Amino acid sequence: MAPIPVEIVCCSVDDCIQAVAGGADRIELCGAITVGGLTPSIGTLIEAKRRVNLPIVAMVRPRGAGFDYTEAEFATMIADAEMLIANGADGLVFGVLTEDGKFDMARMKVLVDLAGSADKVCHRCFDVVPDPSVALEQLIDLGFTRLLTSGQRAFASDGIPLIRSLVEQSAGRIEILPAGGLRVHNIVDFLKETGCKCFHLAPFAEVTDSSTLGNPEIEYAPTSLPKESVYHLIDRRQVAGVVEAARSM
Repeated sequence: MAPIPVEIVCCSVDDCIQAVAGGADRIELCGAITVGGLTPSIGTLIEAKRRVNLPIVAMVRPRGAGFDYTEAEFATMIADAEMLIANGADGLVFGVLTEDGKFDMARMKVLVDLAGSADKVCHRCFDVVPDPSVALEQLIDLGFTRLLTSGQRAFASDGIPLIRSLVEQSAGRIEILPAGGLRVHNIVDFLKETGCKCFHLAPFAEVTDSSTLGNPEIEYAPTSLPKESVYHLIDRRQVAGVVEAARSM
C-alpha cells in the first residue's frame, strides 16, 4: 500500500519548517486561522518556497464569514490567485457560493482556469452546500483536484457516513481530503472506516511571546481573540505522531 499523504495547515514560514520536521507531505498555506483561514501574504509564500521542499497549496479567501463575495472581493481573489501562481504556489484552495449556499459555478470556473495545471482544491465551503452529491459532481466537472471536507459536520469523525459516501461516489475522479479534529488517537480508525487515502490537519500549539507583557492592558485585536502574548505554531511532535500512525497502516 502506498504511503498516505499528510497535509498540514500552515500560517507562517516557521509553521512550514515545523511541518517538514514532523514529516508532512504537503502544506496548505493560509493566514488568519482564527477565522478559518484567509489568503496568505505573497512574502510568506516566497519565503516558504525558499526554505521548504514540499508542495504548497495556497488559500484564496479575501475575508471570513462565508463565501458569497462582492464584485470587489472577487476581483481581489483573482488578483491574489494570479500572484500566488506567479510566485510558485503548487495549487490554489478556494470556493465561491451564491447567497443560497450553492456553488457559484461561473466564478469557480474563472479561478479553476486561472490555476491552470496547478492543483485546484475546494475548501470547506462544501460543508454548507444543500446537496453534497450534486456538488461533488460539479467539482469533478469543473476539474478540481481535491475536495476538503469534514463531511458537513463540525468534526470529520462525526461526518464519516458522508465522507465514506463521497469517496465511493468519487470513484477516483477527485481526491477526498478529510479535515476537522483528526489526530493521532483517531486517524487510523477514521481512514479504515472512510477509505480516504490522505488527510489534512492543523496541529497547533500555543507559544508565548513575552514582548507585550509589560503592559497587559494593551491589546491590538478584539478581546474575543487570543491575548497579545500568545500565538500558535505547528507542533512538529503532533505531526510526527499522525505521520507515524498513517504509515503504520
